Amino acid sequence: MLEKLFKLKENNTNVKTEIMAGITTFMTMAYILAVNPSTMTAFNDILGLEGSARMNPNGVFMATAISSFIATLLMAFLANYPFALAPGMGLNAYFAYTVVLTMGYSWQVALAAVFIEGIIFILLSLTNVREAIFNAIPMTLKYAVSAGIGLFITFIGLQNSGIVKDNSATLVQFHSFTAEGVTRTENVTIVLTLLGIIITAVLLIKKVKGGILLGILATWILGIICQLTGLYEVNAEAGFYSLLPDFSGGIQLSALKDVAFKMDFSGILSMDFLVVVFAFLFVDIFDTLGTLIGVSSKSNMLDKDGKLPRIKGALMADAIGTTVGAALGTSTVTTYVESATGVSEGGRTGLTSFVVAVLFAVSIILSPIFLAIPSFATAPALIVVGFYMITSIVKINFEDMTEAIPAFLCVIAMPFMYSISEGICFGIISYVIINLIAGKAKEKKISVLMYVLTVLFILKYILL
Repeated sequence: MLEKLFKLKENNTNVKTEIMAGITTFMTMAYILAVNPSTMTAFNDILGLEGSARMNPNGVFMATAISSFIATLLMAFLANYPFALAPGMGLNAYFAYTVVLTMGYSWQVALAAVFIEGIIFILLSLTNVREAIFNAIPMTLKYAVSAGIGLFITFIGLQNSGIVKDNSATLVQFHSFTAEGVTRTENVTIVLTLLGIIITAVLLIKKVKGGILLGILATWILGIICQLTGLYEVNAEAGFYSLLPDFSGGIQLSALKDVAFKMDFSGILSMDFLVVVFAFLFVDIFDTLGTLIGVSSKSNMLDKDGKLPRIKGALMADAIGTTVGAALGTSTVTTYVESATGVSEGGRTGLTSFVVAVLFAVSIILSPIFLAIPSFATAPALIVVGFYMITSIVKINFEDMTEAIPAFLCVIAMPFMYSISEGICFGIISYVIINLIAGKAKEKKISVLMYVLTVLFILKYILL
């Protein structure tokens, strides 16, 4: 049955590999179940909201789990690709801090903006617009996107683990073990992350099946041992939560009714509202395309022309996921870059994403287990997968500066600007302008769509 549904032999994979890949992907992105509710409802206390005016974080948790389940399930059956979906990081922050806190819209109006964005997405996915954009991007930039995502998720891993800290003078710095105010627990988590990287690397070098997943579990277990021995002290206020699952809170499915179908369309005719919709739309389009480009090019899923077969199904899953997510009470659902971890484990079909979807469904009941997995345990997986993805850079022709420089700008923009979509913008704008001025545009056969995208991206920076 599974062979018939997902064409495992055709894709040179098997059930065991796909299941391991699915578990790995889920483990690296399960943090969204904890992070999304806290991020999306950050305005509650800042604005002093009370009663029904507050956005229920437990309801957002349920909306996150259910929308991720639905969207990832659609990816499995509509596209048969190993990509997982969930509410996007960055977009949830934009929802809370920009749309609600800065622009003054209620969270109900913000959900309406996400819903409308999703509807527009569905319409675009029914046409060939998003597919055409994917196909118009030159192979050089596709390799660059893959490498850029590698650096981006490595940076996320370093940041999530606490290895990289912010610094007012230099923007970032390495964690200081001896700085004033640094606790023993903080130092322990850094050491555990570094041990996790070594463990994961050794497992992969030894070609141990499920090495990335085993690395996550090993790091988590080491953390539990540290907690039981007193080296790791639980301090929720400082962000150090118990590493042992806590089932005392029970299942809070009823909380969903506090956020589901609460959209308010009263402000849809204002210009500010349209700007919000466009912002959600733009970031989602190019984050999704970037992830699809990066992960598929690294795993050799692209055909000889650099196209991704069945991309329409993948885009439709993303679009429907966003629409359903908004209706349930969460921000934009998008394809996750952490899907690369499952692909690195050998995931090649929709069975991988099916496993991820099932685990999101299970998380509703067993949420304490998944919420107990600390970021220092998943960070090594992201860092190691970042290594895998950056290897795509060797396919770029660095002898041709008209190819290499735009690729370079695309790569560095993603981690430095903390955005996949910005990397794509910089890559496309520089590719078109450099080749145009250098007189290579006709030789490169740059498509009309690339020129259109360049103009739109430049206007975005001017007007938004």
